[in-house]
Amino acid sequence: MTNILFIMADQLRFDYLACYGHPTIRTPNIDALAARGVRFERAYVQSPICGPSRMSFYTGRYVHSHGATWNGVPLRVGEMTLGDHLRPLGVRTVLCGKTHMQADREGMARLGLDPESVVGARVAECGFDVWDRLDGLHPSANAQPSHYQEHLTGLGYDGPNPWEQWANSAAGDDGEILSGWLMRHADRPARIAEKDSETPYATSRAIEFIEQAGDAPWCLHLSYIKPHWPYIVPAPYHAMYGRHDILPAVRSEAERENAHPVLAAFHEHRFSKAFCRDEVRERVIPAYMGLITQIDDQIGRLVAYLDESGRTNDTMIVFTSDHGDYLGDHWLGEKELFHEPSVRVPLVVVDPSGDSDPTRGTVSHALVEGIDLVPTFVEVAGGTPRREVLEGHSLVPLLHGTAERLRDHVVSEYDYSFRAARAVLDQPVEAARLAMIFDGRFKLVHAEGFRPMLHDLEADPDELEDLGVDPALAAVRDRLQGALDRWFRRHHMRTTISDETILARAGSELDRGIVIGFWDESELADASRRGHSGN
Repeated sequence: MTNILFIMADQLRFDYLACYGHPTIRTPNIDALAARGVRFERAYVQSPICGPSRMSFYTGRYVHSHGATWNGVPLRVGEMTLGDHLRPLGVRTVLCGKTHMQADREGMARLGLDPESVVGARVAECGFDVWDRLDGLHPSANAQPSHYQEHLTGLGYDGPNPWEQWANSAAGDDGEILSGWLMRHADRPARIAEKDSETPYATSRAIEFIEQAGDAPWCLHLSYIKPHWPYIVPAPYHAMYGRHDILPAVRSEAERENAHPVLAAFHEHRFSKAFCRDEVRERVIPAYMGLITQIDDQIGRLVAYLDESGRTNDTMIVFTSDHGDYLGDHWLGEKELFHEPSVRVPLVVVDPSGDSDPTRGTVSHALVEGIDLVPTFVEVAGGTPRREVLEGHSLVPLLHGTAERLRDHVVSEYDYSFRAARAVLDQPVEAARLAMIFDGRFKLVHAEGFRPMLHDLEADPDELEDLGVDPALAAVRDRLQGALDRWFRRHHMRTTISDETILARAGSELDRGIVIGFWDESELADASRRGHSGN
C-alpha cells in the first residue's frame, strides 16, 4: 500500500517557486518533485487565512460546511477529518508541524470526551496522532506546547523562551536581542544556528517518524511553519537574496482611487500600510525568499532519505501551501482577500503508481481545490470517498491522465468579522462575509451588503481593474452569482446518510409497515399487490 507524505508550507505564494515562474528564487528540490509528478497550475484554497483553510484541507469540506471560519474558531466536535477517513483503511495518520487547530473544548465536555483519551486527543488534534505539533510562537503568548522548546533548551539555548529569543530574534551590533517580529530586522540573521531552526527541526522529526513507522501504511502531515512571519531566517539564508531579487509590486493607483469599499477598508490595516513602503518590502522579501529556499533544501534532504531508505517507490509526495502572501501587491499585506497572490497556492503531487507515468512532469490547468486532497488520499489508500461528507474531488483521474477537468469553478470564503475592516465598514458581525467564485477566467467576489467585485484574468491577469459595475459584463456577473447562490443552497450538512441510501429508502414506507394516506382496506391491499406505497 502507498504511504502519503503530505507537506504543507505556511503562507507560501504560488509564484515564489522557480517551477511556477519566479525568475531568481532557487528551489531545485521542489522543482524536481514537479518534474517527477504533476504540477497543478490553478489550485485554490477554501479560505485565504490559516485556520479555516487548514480545516478545509483536513476535512475535505468547505468553510461554509465545517464552520471554523477564522483563526481560533473551533472545529466543532463531530466533523470527520483526514484521520477518520484513513484509519478504517489501516492508514496511520500523523502530524509533524502546524495545524492551527482549535479544539471544541465545550463540545467535548458536553459529550464527555476526555482530551487525554485516544479518541479525545484525536478530536482535539484535528484527527491526527501527534508526533510533534509545531504551530509557531507569538511573543509572551500562551503558545501551543511543543517539544521544540525543550529541544532548544537541551541544546543549550538559554533564556525563558528560547524559541522566541533565538529562532525568532536577531542580534544587534552590540549583541543586544532584536525582535524578528519587527520587520526592520528582517535583513539580519536569526540568532539560532541554521541546523537547529524550525524547518530543519521539523524535517528531522519527520524522518524520525518514518524510521520507526515499520511496514504499516502511514499518512504523515509534515507542516512547516515558514515562510510565515516573523520574516527572519538564519544564516546563510538571510543573505542569499537582495534588492535585485525583489519584483515590482503588482498594484496601480486606480486600485486606491476607485477601490471597492471592502478593499479600501483592508488598505487601512496596519500590515497593508506597512507593505506600501519600499523599505519594508526591501527588508522582508529577501528574508521571505531565504525561508523558502531553506524549506526547499530540507525537502531535498527528506527526498534523499526516502531514496536511501527505499521508500521512494511506495510514497506519494504532496507539496502545497495553506494560502499566499500579498507582500505589497494591490496595496495589501498579509493575505485574506482573493487576489491570486493570496488565494492561489502551489500544488505538486508525485504519485509513485505506474498508472501516473503518462502524466509525469506535466502541468495540469484543471481547477482544483484544497478539499480535493482528502478524497485523493482515501482513493490512494484503497477506499471509496464518502460523497455525503467529502465535498472535494479525487485528483486521481488527473494524475492518471484519465480526465482533464474536475469542476467548472472553485469557491473560497472569508469571514472578516474579526478584522478592523468590519468596524471601518460599520458592518454587523453576521454580514462581514466574503465569497469568491472563479471559473478559470472570471473571478467574482460576493461582498455581503456591497456590490460585487469582478476580475477578468484573461484580459487582466494582474487583477488591477475591478469590473464589478461594468454594464457590458452584467451577464457574466449574473451567471457567476447564480452559480454561487446554487452552491450556497446545496446540502452542506447532510453528512450522515448517502444519496444511495436515500434512493434505496425512497418510497419504501409500506414495505416498512408504515401505512399513511390510505382510505380503506381495499386501497391498502391494492397498493400491497402493486408493491409500492402509492406516493
